[in-house]
Amino acid sequence: MALAKWLVTNPKLLILDEPTRGIDVNAKAEIYEIIDRLAVSGVGILMISSELPELIGMSDRIYVMKQGTISGELTEHQEFQQEAILSYTI
Repeated sequence: MALAKWLVTNPKLLILDEPTRGIDVNAKAEIYEIIDRLAVSGVGILMISSELPELIGMSDRIYVMKQGTISGELTEHQEFQQEAILSYTI
């Protein structure tokens, strides 16, 4: 797994682009656990995902981009609703 190689360098920030695309549910759960442990240990995680349930479940803050610019920012978990996120894409 490429993630294991990157962790050897003790990164301060990881940019994860679609980290669970194309993998089964059990593997997703393992990756989510790894991401959570990294975040708790102080590693910054920037996760890019097109899966809204994944973003809602894993994020402390969500930025929505439209045509290359940030069109919305959600910072409170009660705002993390699919409708609110999608409203920034219109």
